[in-house]
Amino acid sequence: MTAVPTFTAHNGFALPAIGLGTYRLTGDAGAAAVAAAIDAGYRLIDSAFNYENEGSVGRGVAAAAVARDQVIVTTKLPGRHHPAALAPSSIEESRSRLGLDATDLHLIHWPNPSQDEYVEAWTALVDAQARGVVRQIGVSNFLPEHLDRIERETGVRPVVNQIEVHPYFPQEEQLAAHRELGILTEAWSPLGRAAAVLDEPVIREVAAAHGITPAQTVLAWHTARGTVAIPKASSTAHQTANLAAAAVHLDDAEVAAITGLGRPDGRLFGADPATHEES
Repeated sequence: MTAVPTFTAHNGFALPAIGLGTYRLTGDAGAAAVAAAIDAGYRLIDSAFNYENEGSVGRGVAAAAVARDQVIVTTKLPGRHHPAALAPSSIEESRSRLGLDATDLHLIHWPNPSQDEYVEAWTALVDAQARGVVRQIGVSNFLPEHLDRIERETGVRPVVNQIEVHPYFPQEEQLAAHRELGILTEAWSPLGRAAAVLDEPVIREVAAAHGITPAQTVLAWHTARGTVAIPKASSTAHQTANLAAAAVHLDDAEVAAITGLGRPDGRLFGADPATHEES
């Protein structure tokens, strides 16, 4: 089984370098994929209320032949549940759907700044953590100004910010800001526009030099930058290959060459957290 390195947040909470994304892993097949991933060595599973698969994820966690306390299960609070009147029950509902005593890591999915309710949502997560409904709390798609505000108004700093990171959108400034604060960066869509990214000459050259696949090369790039990648994979073969990438060491020049693929228009679908709204 691959030895996966871990990264540690400001409060000592640690995450493995590679986890399993579960977007569109639903039903019995989704549950089976989650269980297989855990049995293959995954210890971080990422879901969300809006993925409509928390039940399947929970069943997969329960079916795996691994002790429950060895697996970090993540979910996310949706935008429509930010208000103080709705957030607590939404957080509890996620716990129930997952079939867990507590969610291990609960994030706010998007800040939805035009609604200006994300501080209410964060306050609800802080309270849920105090009540034992969740163990660790974080955010997703927050910009530095959003991170600063929630900590300023509540005194509590997130342990994680899950954001879009891939070779076309390397997010160097935001990653540096996270490191300064001791906030772990999780990368959603870590392979980006996979067909295009994986065909880039520089990625193919690095892959050939290490005897690995282009996808493993990109995942190794994430690990080298201290970013937790959460690629989705339903087949055991892809799950195992992705996890093995955490053991690949890229040198500084290789990391820099891949980072150099970044583009000003690198976002996958223009989802700028300053303006994007999620229901």
